[in-house]
Amino acid sequence: MNTILPLLEKTKHASRAVAMLSEKERAALVLAIASAIGKNSKSIIAANKIDAEKMSNTDPKKDRLLLDTKRIKAMAGDAKNVAKLPDPTGKVLLKRTLKNGIKLEKISVPLGVVGVIYESRPNVTVDVAVLALRAGNAVVLRGGSDAEHSNKAIIKVIHDVLREKRLNTNIVQLLPVDRKFVSELLTADKYVDILIPRGSQNLINFVREKATIPTIETGAGVCHTFVSASANLDKAKRIVLNAKVQRPSVCNALDTILVDKKVAEKFLTLLSREFQKAKVEVFADKRSFQILKKIKYPFLKEAKPSDFGREFLSLKCSVKVIDSFEEALAHIAEYSSRHSEAIISEDKKLCERFLSEVDAAAVYSNASTRFTDGGVFGLGAEIGISTQKLHARGPFALEALVTAKWVLRGEGQVRK
Repeated sequence: MNTILPLLEKTKHASRAVAMLSEKERAALVLAIASAIGKNSKSIIAANKIDAEKMSNTDPKKDRLLLDTKRIKAMAGDAKNVAKLPDPTGKVLLKRTLKNGIKLEKISVPLGVVGVIYESRPNVTVDVAVLALRAGNAVVLRGGSDAEHSNKAIIKVIHDVLREKRLNTNIVQLLPVDRKFVSELLTADKYVDILIPRGSQNLINFVREKATIPTIETGAGVCHTFVSASANLDKAKRIVLNAKVQRPSVCNALDTILVDKKVAEKFLTLLSREFQKAKVEVFADKRSFQILKKIKYPFLKEAKPSDFGREFLSLKCSVKVIDSFEEALAHIAEYSSRHSEAIISEDKKLCERFLSEVDAAAVYSNASTRFTDGGVFGLGAEIGISTQKLHARGPFALEALVTAKWVLRGEGQVRK
């Protein structure tokens, strides 16, 4: 294959068909896909095993790649939840009659063709496909080579359902993984209406710099948890441990702990026992390094400037002792990716200040950043977590996969 433009053109034409489906037909289609994903779990897991065997066990992306019966069941469950959500299209957002008698309405409509570039995570293939179809969009998927066999197996299941429904399989298009086609996709504004990169900061930066298609950035998360002087330290230990250890390879996992100097020694000593069990590697600033060295924490390194503002995606994190609430805010403002940020404090006024003043898509008081997720937020599923401020912010889910159309009905009026 020398070009992907014919594939993109086919998807553009097919997008008209999915946009014309009724709300009930789209919901039924998504439910059928959910059911088929569950029924074909064995073939999907077999394909995923081929991908997994090619990836090193030390690669932090491996956890995101792996599929098992439990994860496929969760994928199918999320798809079912998407089918049950209210239709985001056809909503009358504004209605009025102009002075000349023309009746005006602003109505939500599908975006058209949604393009997504992503890495390692085959569950994204299902999430994006069902969200796009539920909102009346066609979708172009460019997954990474790491998950090539997994993605092909999932797309085969989706295409089988589309054929059963007598729908054009080009509605969901999986592109070749050859990198030579990426630049062609990024400039295919004739065929793709919006492009969403989901993955590393390098991927996001590349797409932002090269794309001529409007883009929405999702994926990269540099997440902080600030343990204030008034924090309940047992509560803080549980929250920080969960945010770092529960699933370290995802974008809402904790990257940097900020701890007030008044509780730093007591808290880090308490936390170190749990971190040691999980073998968390800590990159510590000067003050936290002295505390952890004193108690002989085994997985300890001195932090470099580059360890702050770093997305680890593994059992690693940085720690910094700070002098004040204001210093914590300043550090977050400088190093945050505006994804998810948390404070742990028993001072309600301080918590409210943090929630008000920190600029991020999701802000927390006394809870783990691991909750930033479309499914958890009741959105069914998500394409990713948008850290932008235009169009969508936070979980990029069903209600964001639409745009607006102005509809005017007249009786012969002309403008004077």
